[in-house]
Amino acid sequence: MPMSFFVSRQSKIGDVAALVGTTPRAIRHYHDMGLIPEPGRGGDGRRRYGFQDVVRLLWIRKMADAGIALDDIREAFTTTEAGPGAGTGESGGDGIEATLARLEEALAAQEAELARRRARVQRMRAEGSRMGLLSEAVTGRLKNLPEGSLRQADLDTLLVTERIFGPLGAAVQASRFIALATHPELRAESDRVDTVEEALDDTVAVDDPRVAETAAQRHAFEETLMTVIEESGIAEDEAALLDALDAAHPEDAEDTPEPDAKDGGMSAFEAVTKLPHDFSPAQVRCAELAQELATRD
Repeated sequence: MPMSFFVSRQSKIGDVAALVGTTPRAIRHYHDMGLIPEPGRGGDGRRRYGFQDVVRLLWIRKMADAGIALDDIREAFTTTEAGPGAGTGESGGDGIEATLARLEEALAAQEAELARRRARVQRMRAEGSRMGLLSEAVTGRLKNLPEGSLRQADLDTLLVTERIFGPLGAAVQASRFIALATHPELRAESDRVDTVEEALDDTVAVDDPRVAETAAQRHAFEETLMTVIEESGIAEDEAALLDALDAAHPEDAEDTPEPDAKDGGMSAFEAVTKLPHDFSPAQVRCAELAQELATRD
């Protein structure tokens, strides 16, 4: 290329920005961060950039496009310029080895998270409902149930349980909904007891005889439910799941910490106590009495 082609020895910020593929605003930001030194100014008071400025800006763009944070880019340039061989072309590296190692770790973590998200979406597509968004341990137990046998309220309960007690807790609780989904007469009885409990609204006193009567009905139903779970083989499936999880994670089989409500810094106990509800005092007393009956057995 003939030298006469090069018209100007220095360029204005707008021209340099267009050449590099960025904006004047971004270049000013690089100046503020110390990524590139302030250039000299022309007679009009505007910045004038030379060839090495363009080279540096191109490297900044390349590194930023690779996902390297601007702070790390600045550190890389600083390390290169201050290290052995600086200014001689014999520097021992580009000053970004540690930065690239951190970036690779971060990208690996992002890839793992994307894989988990894709698996959830695939499960949801396969199941054709929000059930696919629950953990694989839960959906694996529910996916072969008769179509329409699970209710949205069942999935809502499993969602809350999974959040507080983790996938294992929800997978164990799934036994209840498997029994209800596969035994219509049991589902009908469950609906009947639920209706009786719902009648214990805020107008019913906690010592009203209906509270104890309803508690006895709830206890009787739960006993029947547990019998169905045991005799229908659902409990065996649950035990097989627990054995498989223990085999996959033998280091967690003993001394397992209490599950937490993840990401919230809240223990499972705290989450349960802080979970909002719309139970009346009579309904709460009914649940307590039913629990007392179960404890006696």
